Amino acid sequence: MTKFSRIIQGCMTWGKWGKQLSEDQMIGLMKYCIKQGITTFDHADIYGDYSTEEDFGNAFAKANIDRSTIQLISKCGIQYLENARPENKVKHYEYTAKYIIWSAERSLRLLQTEYLDLLLIHRPSPLMEADEIQKAVEQLKNDGKIKAFGVSNFTPMQTDLISTKSNVSVNQVEYSLTQHSAMHNGSLDHMQIHKITPMSWSPLGSVFREEDTEQTQRIKKVLARMTEKYNATEDQLLLAWILKHPSRVHPVIGTTNEDRISNAVKATKIALDLQDWFELLVASQGHKVP
Repeated sequence: MTKFSRIIQGCMTWGKWGKQLSEDQMIGLMKYCIKQGITTFDHADIYGDYSTEEDFGNAFAKANIDRSTIQLISKCGIQYLENARPENKVKHYEYTAKYIIWSAERSLRLLQTEYLDLLLIHRPSPLMEADEIQKAVEQLKNDGKIKAFGVSNFTPMQTDLISTKSNVSVNQVEYSLTQHSAMHNGSLDHMQIHKITPMSWSPLGSVFREEDTEQTQRIKKVLARMTEKYNATEDQLLLAWILKHPSRVHPVIGTTNEDRISNAVKATKIALDLQDWFELLVASQGHKVP
């Protein structure tokens, strides 16, 4: 089983969809992450209108980083209406064996690596077939092009469907203090039962978005008090809340700010008291637990 760093660096905003980092900036950020203990980098083919993997790969090729010391994740299947795919008339998902293999090989070429540590099906499709996905996964594994396979945004039942044919080792879902449905709908329980590693995208949720809501106001009031108790920042406490869950969630952080990256790593050392964890949950829900 491939091991991933507890904090994962998401690369969605490194390119066209975000900071548009230069090659040198990408190299510096890769090395900074690794120095902090973040060795896993999360991609998807669609990021940056299908361009960010290539930008990252060009930087990685010049970074003089030992490939065996890092883990690269990518996802496939979403078909966007973007300039890179003019043939698409509608946003949709494609999961034929031929397409999955083609997409994975394209990611390898753009990332300038011989293998992916993890390939994820990006979102479930009503038309996905477990047998078809299995063909692609088996070929890619047999050819040494992927080490592990997983899914993203899948329900427990959808995961079970794919698991009838292929070993699912990861499910990357939205999970945060402001969006914690995965904790109540059986997703995190299912992953514990089946020894599937949970990864959470958008782990800080909506707490730091520009417009406050009643929910975020309640959360910030509690966080302000807890920052003194734990000598920690608000973003660290939000991550510590996720990290306390027994399923051992791996947060995928999206920031390119070095201070916030180092803060995220330090959050792994924070052990929230039981009642503090529930106080944050209550603040999020706006009512006591049942």
